[in-house]
Amino acid sequence: MEMTEMTGVSLKRGALVVEDNDSGVPAEETKKQKFSECNLTKGQDGLQNDFLSISEDVPGPPDTVSAGKGGENSEAQLEDEEEEEEDGLSEVCEEEESESFADMMKHGLTEADVGITKFVSSHQGFSGILKERYSDFVVHEIGKDGRISHLNDLSIPVDEEDPSEDVFTVLTAEEKQRLEELQLFKNKETSVAIEVIEDTKEKRTVIHQAIKSLFPGLETKTEDREGKKYIVAYHAAGKKALAKVRTAADPRKHSWPKSRGSYCHFVLYKENKDTMDAINVLSRYLRITAQRLAHLNKCLMNFKLGNFSYQKKPLKLGELQGNHFTVVLRNITGTDDQVQQAMNSLKEIGFINYYGMQRFGTTAVPTYQVGRAILQNSWTEVMDLILKPRSGAEKGYLVKCREEWAKTKDPTAALRKLPVKRCVEGQLLRGLSKYGMKNIVSAFGIIPRNNRLMYIHSYQSYVWNNMVSKRIEDYGLKPVPGDLVLKGATPTYIEEDDVNNYSIHDVVMPLPGFDVIYPKHKIREAYREMLTADNLDIDNMRHKIRDYSLSGAYRKIIIRPQNVSWEVVAYDDPKIPLFNTDVDNLEGKPPPVFASEGKYRALKMDFSLPPSTYATMAIREVLKMDTSIKNQTQLNTTWLR
Repeated sequence: MEMTEMTGVSLKRGALVVEDNDSGVPAEETKKQKFSECNLTKGQDGLQNDFLSISEDVPGPPDTVSAGKGGENSEAQLEDEEEEEEDGLSEVCEEEESESFADMMKHGLTEADVGITKFVSSHQGFSGILKERYSDFVVHEIGKDGRISHLNDLSIPVDEEDPSEDVFTVLTAEEKQRLEELQLFKNKETSVAIEVIEDTKEKRTVIHQAIKSLFPGLETKTEDREGKKYIVAYHAAGKKALAKVRTAADPRKHSWPKSRGSYCHFVLYKENKDTMDAINVLSRYLRITAQRLAHLNKCLMNFKLGNFSYQKKPLKLGELQGNHFTVVLRNITGTDDQVQQAMNSLKEIGFINYYGMQRFGTTAVPTYQVGRAILQNSWTEVMDLILKPRSGAEKGYLVKCREEWAKTKDPTAALRKLPVKRCVEGQLLRGLSKYGMKNIVSAFGIIPRNNRLMYIHSYQSYVWNNMVSKRIEDYGLKPVPGDLVLKGATPTYIEEDDVNNYSIHDVVMPLPGFDVIYPKHKIREAYREMLTADNLDIDNMRHKIRDYSLSGAYRKIIIRPQNVSWEVVAYDDPKIPLFNTDVDNLEGKPPPVFASEGKYRALKMDFSLPPSTYATMAIREVLKMDTSIKNQTQLNTTWLR
């Protein structure tokens, strides 16, 4: 599945500041593409309109966050062997499979498997194809001021202290390669000497600026060698130079005008790329000014950066009102009347706020099963669920790794089958090799914390989906005594005498945890029964490992989208885009012109949702059909055939 997104970003002059916002369309739904090479580096690409905060100095990895003006707590790290392996992921992943993707997805999950079973509307459903093209699904962040983020300006703020454009062209590709290898300690050289062919002070100055700008951590000096001038690049402070956070007292700190805000804000447009993957590319080699960022537009495919401004404060997690979606459903079968009924219902009533299919993975082993095993403290089962052979859409190297594991239970032997070891399976196998089979907890702990928590959050989502379906089945779409609503952040029960003061849009239900209360009607017992069946105690959701203790949360059961609009268009060519993206508009492309009749019909819809809400669940309510990859792949394949 593919998409185009636009997000807000702000980059700090001293350290990378990454505040990722949930678009409601997690990474599992994006398709990866290969990157082109450019003069700065090579990487992976993809697009969306996001707001970032990036630094002038060597940024840290994507999970590094700096706070405050000085960039405290920021740490830059060298690429290790695993990161080099990750760079080759897209090539490895292109190997041929014995089954088609559609055949493999026969083993995937359906909505009913994860508790998604109810609808709120009464209209007759119809079929349509979701995300046939990446340009059929566009996401724009909505800022805290209510404005939708658009990429509509590629100009650079005027700043007399920025180096000239010559810094990007003065070095040859070979020189850049040698400097990059020196910067990242990839060879045994302690310095790189660049001959100054046209020896003028101005030329030497540009070369000095180019090296320091493009390869943070390197220092330069001018040397005379046999009558020729050379600029010599070297590490002044060894490997720690790349990890050093610059301070005002550091004389080697890159110049940053006092009149300029500490953060460079910009809009990131990306196609087919997860936000954190995009940030990883941007963060590797840049000391970030708007000028340097804008240069990326010349050499990275499927990225565009623009709407630059310098600000005193960074953008932070949660500083958005939600996301605006523009979605095309192709080859729809519904009549105009059916579409009208469906969209009016979406606008006036809304949809059940289910956690979407992305939350649960795409293979025959759902993530919630691993989460349940973690909560049960069943660590052997956790290990087996992650590593055992499984049916479904997987790359050949993972299949071979799982087969080796099933045959030998030797983590080192299984690890050898993985060319890319930063996947969850590779990290767990590395942990088992390090800590042994009798210490699975420590081995599992090698997996990044966010990835580990994803499993138990998936289980919470699984329970919530099932309980909401039962709540709607038992009580319908009206609030009833015993339901929960929030007053501020405090949950309270609806009593008999004030039930008319609320609507179904006020009702919340808890994700299971130790710090939530449950409805006062029979759904309370349904929670207990479900967790008991899973060998969990609803009255004791604290885990002996603190990270896995669930506090719980509350989530509205019905969401009503805002800014809903739609139109039905006719078209003949399934390959043509049906609306312009921001980049199309920047390039001056005229909007599509539609005939009154065509071979196919498509529904183009626009709507806004709050954070952590799944657009696919809104689309499901319109179509009244299963939005799982399994079902959509089969629909798409049938149509193309």
